[in-house]
Amino acid sequence: MLRQSLPVHRLSLSLPSAARHARSLTTQQSSQSPAGSSTPPPTERQPRSSPAPSTSQQPPSPQQTWLSKTIKQSPAAKQAFLTLAGLLGYGSAKQYAGRRAYNMYSELCISRPDDEVAFWQEECHLPPTFQSWFTVTNLHVWLLSVRLRALPAPHGTNYVQGLIDHFFIDVEDRVRAVLQPVSAKSLAPAQNLAPYTRISSFYRVANAMDGKPKPRGRAPESLVSRQMKIFKEQWAGMGMSLDLGLVRSDTELAAAVWRNLLGARGARGIAYPGAASDDAPERFRRTVNLAGGKVEKIEKLEKSGGLEAEERRDDGSGVHDYPPAEADKYVAYPELMAASVEYIRRELVRLERIPNEVFLGQGVIGTESYGLEPLRFGSVRSAHGLVAVLAREQQ
Repeated sequence: MLRQSLPVHRLSLSLPSAARHARSLTTQQSSQSPAGSSTPPPTERQPRSSPAPSTSQQPPSPQQTWLSKTIKQSPAAKQAFLTLAGLLGYGSAKQYAGRRAYNMYSELCISRPDDEVAFWQEECHLPPTFQSWFTVTNLHVWLLSVRLRALPAPHGTNYVQGLIDHFFIDVEDRVRAVLQPVSAKSLAPAQNLAPYTRISSFYRVANAMDGKPKPRGRAPESLVSRQMKIFKEQWAGMGMSLDLGLVRSDTELAAAVWRNLLGARGARGIAYPGAASDDAPERFRRTVNLAGGKVEKIEKLEKSGGLEAEERRDDGSGVHDYPPAEADKYVAYPELMAASVEYIRRELVRLERIPNEVFLGQGVIGTESYGLEPLRFGSVRSAHGLVAVLAREQQ
């Protein structure tokens, strides 16, 4: 069933649609906290080093309107409201799939970087940036979309499209918050303080909570559009490489993990101490993707010194080759790739065994968030996994 997920089918299926589910243009959910209403920021979470699940918290529920109170208190009013919503098309299978996909994304995918922060930041050495959050979240969106693609038509198309739509709406909100951070004393609109989904402690927004008043305004649309284009290409490239690894071999899948989740560190070789000073500028190197995204065209690279010069330029991402003094960190890479591949395979097999009905839900307005608990992802490292067993045998 999982092998039905062909890369070409995936691209035609899940390109982000132009439809923008109603939200404010000034939505400021990006990076740390997005937009919403005047609800106060959520309470502080557990320390970043805790790998315990569900460390992320949802923002406080907004105050109920008179309509919500009336509908909840009167069965007749509730029935009339649901009938009207059905006549307007909100009860259609496609609309229900979009709303249930939102609950899947917000309940199953968003919290994964925070749940496994110790693995991603301390073992994989991903910096606490929005780029790292996007990469980890994108992995789990892909895991879920692989299973959703196996749903019978047209449900598979509707659910995958809804999942990708909500993912990119959330990403755009977070990008805006990173580029135009706000605080409680900000002059920006109050709705920019609340998230589209939920706040993440996996990354920080510079100058977001310094308490200083900030000018009213939004990030330039051209800058937001450019960043969204970069993330769209990263999403497509990562998904295609993981799809290819899924249908080929664990070796191919491990290579995709190394390139996308481990920053392709060491692609041009490992620098060892002794040949030159450990902190010499020429020791800095990062992997450059010539296929597109944030990378300039090859002609432009040649004018600025070529690929070698570009690889030695610090782009501020925090992902680059280890310096000679830290060359020993590469020793853990085979085990990290094996653990990641095992996690991907294990979760896909688990999701495959769950009946379609659990993913589809009840199909009734108001039940979009029901029955998601069996779909929750497990820990990256499993005490009963092959990697853990082999590690114990070697001790």
